Amino acid sequence: MYKWIKLGKVFTPQDVPDRPWLKEFAQAPATLVCDDYVRVYFSCRPAPDANGQYVSYSSWVDLDRRDLTRVLRVAEQPILALGDLGEFDEFGTYPVSVTREGDEVRAYYAGWTRCESVPFNTAIGMATSLDGGATFRKAGRGPVLPYTLDEPFVLSGPKVRRFEGQWQLFYIAGRKWKLVEGRAEPVYKIRMATSSDGVHWTKLNRDLVESRIEDDEAQASPDVIYAKGKYHMFFCYRYSSNYRGKQFGYRIGYASSTDLKHWTRDDARAGLDVSAEGWDDEMVSYPHVFELDGRIYMAYLGNGVGRYGFGLAVLDGELE
Repeated sequence: MYKWIKLGKVFTPQDVPDRPWLKEFAQAPATLVCDDYVRVYFSCRPAPDANGQYVSYSSWVDLDRRDLTRVLRVAEQPILALGDLGEFDEFGTYPVSVTREGDEVRAYYAGWTRCESVPFNTAIGMATSLDGGATFRKAGRGPVLPYTLDEPFVLSGPKVRRFEGQWQLFYIAGRKWKLVEGRAEPVYKIRMATSSDGVHWTKLNRDLVESRIEDDEAQASPDVIYAKGKYHMFFCYRYSSNYRGKQFGYRIGYASSTDLKHWTRDDARAGLDVSAEGWDDEMVSYPHVFELDGRIYMAYLGNGVGRYGFGLAVLDGELE
């Protein structure tokens, strides 16, 4: 089992004044390591509208590279505008994953649209930054990874990596919607696609990680890092119903692979679980693993799937 030392919750959106679009949530943290700071991208929400409907924006917070629990600055505005009428990201950009490409920073994000029979649908878009990752410009009005015959809805959770001279995009794809006490709940599984240019993608077209707790287990946030000759995936999973409470909340899982296509799941090795009390005593979810100055860190969400912020943990030892 890996052992993670929790550093606590490091960012609370409710502490940030004068940004009405950043009222609550700091979901799906993803990092960009810079010279003196680590920029953590996240998704947030303003207050709901008169009908109780939310939109979601993506933004960032800079943490001191020498002390990751110290916030240096918070973005003055979202990194992306919402889409225009009828576009795939009209109602939200969540979550986001970033990587450097030469002088650019490239972001992949899920664009949200509202539906009638189910709450939402999502597809994966791309955007580029020329100012070091402060603001981004969308590649176009549509997604780079849309719904297809075999993946008909809920393409989300993009995590972009560069391995073996190629772009890899780990993401989730909807399997079904379940009606639970009159509420539509999505079931989604982890998948991947590869690309030579980061724009045109070839899907593997199968699930990467087997289900464990039930057939309709929902999996999310598949983040992959390479160490000691193999690939390590940290992700989160939940039951398909009643997962918003303490007993069945999100947990963090683990899988490993030598070829990126075939994965062996071993959640016992994940090493990070809920706390006995505090901000993450009901659930832990949406892990993002990154290397900084010779150490491995994990950014993750606690109770309420990040409603009150994100936290950090540092690995005691090495990935093996």
